[in-house]
Amino acid sequence: MAESLRGKLLVATKQLKDPTFYKTVVLIVEDNEHGSMGLVLNRPSSILVNHALSEHFQLPESHELVHVGGPVEPAALFILHNIDELSHEKTTVIPGVWLGNSGEAFEDVLKTTDPDDPAVRFRVFCGCAGWSPGQLEGELAHGDWLVAPANRTTVFAEDPYEIYDNMLQEVFAAHRILPHTSPNPQWN
Repeated sequence: MAESLRGKLLVATKQLKDPTFYKTVVLIVEDNEHGSMGLVLNRPSSILVNHALSEHFQLPESHELVHVGGPVEPAALFILHNIDELSHEKTTVIPGVWLGNSGEAFEDVLKTTDPDDPAVRFRVFCGCAGWSPGQLEGELAHGDWLVAPANRTTVFAEDPYEIYDNMLQEVFAAHRILPHTSPNPQWN
C-alpha cells in the first residue's frame, strides 16, 4: 500500500466527472488497506446543528450549519473539533483536529463548550465520502484529485465556500515551476 493519505486534503480537478464532488475539498480521515473515508469540507447544508440534534440534545440557538460530508451513509453524523481534553476516541486526524461520531463526543463538544469562545472550533457533518480499496488510488492516477496538506485553518474556515478556490491557489503555487511574477518586467 502507498503512503497513507490520512490527514491530507483532496482537491477536485476538472478531470473529475462525478457531480457529487464538483469543486469539493475532502479531508481524508481514514486511509488503510480496507479503503478510504473523508469529509467534504466545503458543502454546508441549510440545516442548523441545534435543529439536527434536537431529538438528542437540548442545545442553545446557534448559527452553526451541518455540512454534507459526502454521499455515503447520509444519516451518520461526524464531528471534527479542536478540543483535546474532550477527545474520548483519541482519533486525531491532523495535529489539533479530532474526529468523533459517538453520542458522548457530540454531547461533550456541543454541550460543554462556550459557543462564544473563538478558540473552540467544531464542524458537524452528515454522511461521508468513501472509497473501496484501490479506488482512490485509481482516481488519483487518473488525475481526478490534487493532494494537499491539511491544516486547522482550512478545516474550520470561516467561509467554507472559499475553501476550494483557496486550496487550488495553494496547490498551484506549491507546484509552480516559474515564479508568478518576475523581478524584471521585460521578462514577461
